[in-house]
Amino acid sequence: MTTTTEAAPETRSFEADVSKLLHLMVHSVYSDKDVFLRELVSNAADACEKLRYESLSNASLLGEDGQPRITVTLDPEARQLTIEDNGIGMSEAELADALGTIARSGTKAFMDRIAGAKEAEGSHLIGQFGVGFYSAFMVADRVEVLSRRAGSNQAASWSSDGLGTYVIQTVDLATAPTRGTRVLLHLKEDASSYTESSTVERTIKSQSGHVPVPILLKDKPDAEAKQIADGAALWTKPKSEITVEEYKDFYRSAAGQFDEPALTLHYRAEGRHEYTVLAFIPETKPFDLFDPDRAGRMKLYVRRVFITDEAQILPRYLRFVRGLVDSNDLPLNVSREMIQESPVLAAIQKGVSNRLLSELEKLATGDTERYLKLWDTFGPVIKEGLYEDYARRETLLGLARFKTTGSAGEWRSLKDYVAGLKDNQTAIYYATGTDLDRLATSPQLEGFRARGIEVLLLADQVDSFWVTSGIDYEGKPFKSVTQGLADLSLIPLPEGETPGAAASDDVSSFIAFVKETLGDAVSDVRASDRLTESAVCLVAPEHAMDRQLEKLLAGAGRLDMASKPVLEINPRHDLVEKLSAAGTDAELRADAAHLLFDEARIADGELPVDPRAFAQRLSRVLARGLA
Repeated sequence: MTTTTEAAPETRSFEADVSKLLHLMVHSVYSDKDVFLRELVSNAADACEKLRYESLSNASLLGEDGQPRITVTLDPEARQLTIEDNGIGMSEAELADALGTIARSGTKAFMDRIAGAKEAEGSHLIGQFGVGFYSAFMVADRVEVLSRRAGSNQAASWSSDGLGTYVIQTVDLATAPTRGTRVLLHLKEDASSYTESSTVERTIKSQSGHVPVPILLKDKPDAEAKQIADGAALWTKPKSEITVEEYKDFYRSAAGQFDEPALTLHYRAEGRHEYTVLAFIPETKPFDLFDPDRAGRMKLYVRRVFITDEAQILPRYLRFVRGLVDSNDLPLNVSREMIQESPVLAAIQKGVSNRLLSELEKLATGDTERYLKLWDTFGPVIKEGLYEDYARRETLLGLARFKTTGSAGEWRSLKDYVAGLKDNQTAIYYATGTDLDRLATSPQLEGFRARGIEVLLLADQVDSFWVTSGIDYEGKPFKSVTQGLADLSLIPLPEGETPGAAASDDVSSFIAFVKETLGDAVSDVRASDRLTESAVCLVAPEHAMDRQLEKLLAGAGRLDMASKPVLEINPRHDLVEKLSAAGTDAELRADAAHLLFDEARIADGELPVDPRAFAQRLSRVLARGLA
């Protein structure tokens, strides 16, 4: 084998303040130190891929070593970590050029563009080899690079402590790899954990376990290497070659779940943007489903190299989905802070979200039982999209399922609801609350039930928000049964039934008396056409906030002043008629007015306005009844 003698080392100065650049890299581009392994493995994988491409036209470049690989070697005693590949390698000129890219292109301009207001403009520079390589200085006091280009009889080394200069020289072939690049990191004292086999293996499997090159690990220089990644990503295989068990195992590993996926979505998108999706919907709720940040857990890869799990591939209301997207179009080393600004990512987000919702639609029509189990688990989260995602609202309304007064506890779609609308019914009626059983027995539903009008029973907190966002379904607005006038007189009663008589003069007079007695406690007191069995109920004024939403906002400290409710009185109720009769004791009528108001509050799950006064009035009324 031809050998070369080592040339005298040449020290060169960076053209910019490298220490300032490294500070920027650590604090502005990358968020955690583990990323250096991803960057160096990524560079090594790139080198192997470049060799594979060049060998298509020049097979001699492979020599007798045609199998690409990346070898990570640990040396705990020397506190060193080495990453070596048998890829394309670099000549001395290429080595200097590759590791000096930032300096040559103008470090000052680069830093200004990254640190300035328009950070996204500099994101295209992140993908250059030099930037990713320099992340090594987050954990290393000194970095040495030894490289030999495939087919060359020369090798070169590069070394630097990152403080302003680097040393480059030609070296003896006897010390160099047959082909490829060896990167040696002299680790800082606080980075000694990167010589621990378990730490490095876990990090590589998590961040780079699916690069298209096998990765080997040696826990000390003279140890036998073990393979920790086989270079074959599951999502790159044809679906026909992947078993259900393999999908299940991958899901459990990627999602950190112990159940089975309720839905598996695996496809490759081609066209303007190329990417592969492998996504799972769990059977059970992930423990972090209601994390206040509502962050998604889809991982983003670029050409099988892990980039981030914070790219928010899916909207927040689909945050229960687990899996990954592998893009062919994004820059390989783009930082997680800047990737959100990428128009390519925006296109991927749109495509993946639409496809997932389309799969849910297919499941809803093709396998109702499976879909209803899924909706029962994640419906409250999906409904967040009804007020967050206007563009997909129609699709989400089609996916939504509800318990209703007419469904006997079964889930109902809006399509089914609208198909059963009564004559002259122009709205979709709903009742919001916190408990389905209490909602089903709400006095406000009585008039609707008497006319056979189906009412949606909405017991999730999110329901109070989306129904008030001006939403409609097939031209039918959503209307609360506890807000404004019910207008039930327009909808006929079932055949054979007749509407109750209008309020008599005595009842009308009593209602006016109640309004005067309650004063500012209510905004109005009126005869009700929605009550058939109960004496009273509370509703919100026509243009005020729905009462349940008002309670939620007040409980969260986000409501300065609550509106005053409307007290509706059933003019046909026996108690009301007796209280309205001429000659009824004025003191009894006054106590009754307050008790009726408190009764309505209790039926709504609230306390009486004044519990002590309520008890006193109740005692007086009971005493009179026993006299």
